[in-house]
Amino acid sequence: MQFQGVFSVLPTPFNDDGSLDLESLKKVVDLYLSAGINGVTALGVTGEVARLNDRERNVVLETVIKQVNGRGAVIAGTSADGLHKCIEYSREARAAGASGVMVSPPRMPKLNSEAIVSHFRQLAAAVDIPIVIQDFPPISGFTMEASLLVRIAREVPSARAIKLEDPPTPLKTTRILEQSKGMEVGILGGLGGVFLLEELLAGAAGVMTGFAYPEVLVEVVRAFKAGDVDRASNAFYPFVSLMRFEFQEGIGMAIRKEVLRRRGAIKSSAIRAPGAVLDRATTEALDRQLRWIKANGGAAWISG
Repeated sequence: MQFQGVFSVLPTPFNDDGSLDLESLKKVVDLYLSAGINGVTALGVTGEVARLNDRERNVVLETVIKQVNGRGAVIAGTSADGLHKCIEYSREARAAGASGVMVSPPRMPKLNSEAIVSHFRQLAAAVDIPIVIQDFPPISGFTMEASLLVRIAREVPSARAIKLEDPPTPLKTTRILEQSKGMEVGILGGLGGVFLLEELLAGAAGVMTGFAYPEVLVEVVRAFKAGDVDRASNAFYPFVSLMRFEFQEGIGMAIRKEVLRRRGAIKSSAIRAPGAVLDRATTEALDRQLRWIKANGGAAWISG
């Protein structure tokens, strides 16, 4: 299985004036890799990719690949509304040295299963690179049933990894694996890591999320794969509330960046407009979260 374990979705750090902060990006890469992850994902939704122009996309990806320097896999987000743009982004990612691409179905009127299968089939024919299917209905506007994901995996062999973000993810994981007997399909949970343990119990290969404490995700996955579910649970449960808090719609990326700033990985927690910024109440709630975790089983990871 090509993609398994922990893949950290990288934020895109900005200076206070909104310009790219490449030095902080390098520090974030090093922080995640030092945690023992298997790879990183650049240009994902929570990397504010929609707020980058094409030149910035290329700069970010090239910086990440150079900084990783073979220490792990690099997945590049290459979703686009049109097939030709998706192919262009994917070719650029392959040329830059990416290990794979992550692609969501294109947003289009009257999107249907046949159009989705065709999209992935044509992408695979045009670019020789492993594809991670991003199953996240809020992005594509389309809910892919387990049978459709299995069909894509069967008809497009390079697309047998799935980033699953369509709840209930543990149940959907079970259905995909039941229907894909005889194929090696790898499922990586997303959604901030909130259902990681349950996804592993259902047969997931790992997780792909940008949670600001990747060490916790690594410990959970390692303990689970070693057969020690109790140890995995003890690492997971104290942090679930922070995962939930960090994955809030609208303000979650600002919270994640603030945690990374406190960890010394990025210089500024700036979000590009129209992203939300932290208010006093949210900051105080974050402080409370971190204090609670430190006092209730997470002291090994929470400092300060």
